Amino acid sequence: MSDSPATSIAPLRPHAERKAPDGPVVCVVMDGVGIGKPDAVDGDAVALARTPTLDWLRGLPSGTSLRAHGTAVGMPSDKDMGNSEVGHNALGAGRVFDQGAALVERAVNSGSLYAGEVWRWLLDGVRESGEALHFMGLLSDGNIHSHIDHLLAMLRQAASEGVKQARVHVLTDGRDVPGRSTLEYIDRLEATLAELNAEAGVDYRIASGGGRMLITMDRYEAEWAMVERGWKTHVRGEARKFASARQAVETLYAEDENVDDQYLPAFVVADEGGVGDPVGPIRDGASVVFFNFRGDRALEITRAFEEGEGFAGFERGPVPKVRYAGMMQYDGDLALPTRFLVDPPAIASSMGELLAAAGKRQLAIAETHKYGHVTYFWNGNRSEPFAPELERYVEIPSQLVGLDERPWMRAAEVTDRLITEVDAAARAGAPLDFVRINYANGDMIGHTGALGPTIMAVEAVDLCLGRLVAATRRVGGVLVVTADHGNADQMFDGAGDARRVRTSHTLNPVPLAIFDPRESTGGPVLTGPGSAEAGLANVASTCLELLGFAAPEGYAPSLLRR
Repeated sequence: MSDSPATSIAPLRPHAERKAPDGPVVCVVMDGVGIGKPDAVDGDAVALARTPTLDWLRGLPSGTSLRAHGTAVGMPSDKDMGNSEVGHNALGAGRVFDQGAALVERAVNSGSLYAGEVWRWLLDGVRESGEALHFMGLLSDGNIHSHIDHLLAMLRQAASEGVKQARVHVLTDGRDVPGRSTLEYIDRLEATLAELNAEAGVDYRIASGGGRMLITMDRYEAEWAMVERGWKTHVRGEARKFASARQAVETLYAEDENVDDQYLPAFVVADEGGVGDPVGPIRDGASVVFFNFRGDRALEITRAFEEGEGFAGFERGPVPKVRYAGMMQYDGDLALPTRFLVDPPAIASSMGELLAAAGKRQLAIAETHKYGHVTYFWNGNRSEPFAPELERYVEIPSQLVGLDERPWMRAAEVTDRLITEVDAAARAGAPLDFVRINYANGDMIGHTGALGPTIMAVEAVDLCLGRLVAATRRVGGVLVVTADHGNADQMFDGAGDARRVRTSHTLNPVPLAIFDPRESTGGPVLTGPGSAEAGLANVASTCLELLGFAAPEGYAPSLLRR
């Protein structure tokens, strides 16, 4: 694992034995499709689904499993789930870099976060203005987008440095943690606030909140209305009023027995038992920390705070003059946010960059929900192509409907477009060399916690895999099929009366299978690290060798037998 700035890797060299196929190497990421445990099949949507193509692929000589969580993808420990961001970083970079969770944990524990210029700038601002220091972010210990421990540590530090007023705007999770678990985190937060108020004589309170899939945390500009609802709630204090966050959640649970924390309606905490003025609108002179470390769902609210008159996401009204910082920089290309507390991983010489330098033509394609993963995250946190004349990025717009109502999502349309792009490039005399594609279904539907729709989601992906197998055989390409993390493979936790719906990712391995029609057995035999050690980072060298290149020095080794 690397925790230092990335160094460039030498250009690609031809492989001594392997030759590129006539058609492209196509790397398929079945988002959220892991390998479940044999003793938990009744809650495993992957095992319960009819998947003849995936079953056949996994029966090829290349069929194996890969680690996709914990230290294998740069998380602090093997108790930490993987996620789409770190998974695609590892797939595209061919190496494992310390990721946001690990970097922030280190900065908090060492105190380097508080010694930095940005922390000082934030605190100086509220000391001068007398306004509050505001913290906004996902309140849980899922460690995918954020961790409550980071928030509590910053609150304690602010109090120790004499910040008299702080407000917290909580986004309830229910996705990376159990569906109705937010009161546990609210109680932890309230206990810390009460302790600081009593011991340090400060005024620290929860100011507002709402579900992560309803307000604030949209991504890829799929639904700016989510961000607008969050803006009105956090900045203006315009939402249903309650005396406390706990009262808000308990009331909303009672009013809708089906709602989970992801979709809790927005609320504000108000004085006078919940009928007075909101306790924490964000006003001129405030400082604001968005404490999520993952970038995809933090970028749009960041733009709302930082962009000037050209901002077109929604009508903001009066924009408060604040000092704003992210936990990390959420987009290096766009330099957003301008100020951030912890430096993100520096990833140079990703597979896409090396292939572009070698003159190879590439296609990245996914629907909106995962478009940034096959572009930004795959490229080592870079949005733009390395060589625009050689790379094509295609986004198929996602539908703005309930995910469990259409579990097939846009998988068919993504597949249609991929096949069209491959054929068109060949006819134009500029055939594609490498394609990366993401099917979002297993992850996005898995997060709903609905077993039946998730089974259908996996089956929809399998139908598309069957089409890709046929297309691969027709054009003489190679098909590499894997996943970025588990989700659909474990839809329940516990057993008996303690059984509950699981909406989060899993710690399970993910499949890897390679179909190469040049091989008499349908695919190559694998070697190298055993499945207990091999992880997502090994996929890059494997794909490069299939393309006729030697595995780069410094990359995790290829899994192909020599």
